[in-house]
Amino acid sequence: QVQLVESGGGLVQPGGSLRLSCAASGFTFSSAAMSWYRQAPGKERELVAGITTSGDKTNYADSVKGRFTISRDNTKNTVYLQMNSLKPEDTAMYYCNGKRLWIPPYWGKGTLVTVSS
Repeated sequence: QVQLVESGGGLVQPGGSLRLSCAASGFTFSSAAMSWYRQAPGKERELVAGITTSGDKTNYADSVKGRFTISRDNTKNTVYLQMNSLKPEDTAMYYCNGKRLWIPPYWGKGTLVTVSS
């Protein structure tokens, strides 16, 4: 059974940091490109960051470039999102996504990040 389980969300003040984790199981993690998406209330889900299977390439939404870093550890079947200099507009539910060739994407249930003073 495929599972993606996010953790690390919470309440943080503006300018603070959080590290999200996504633990994967039930599939060959190293064969999946991984991404983080987010969805704020009343808005569409958007791509935040993505990383290739080996971790050699990453991409980011313009709104988070220079503040967020995606990484993965294929020995631990885990993908991370380090979020620094957080802003109120980063408040959203953050979802982990896994994509393997020819197979529909996998989704986690999300972890809530709230940036507020």
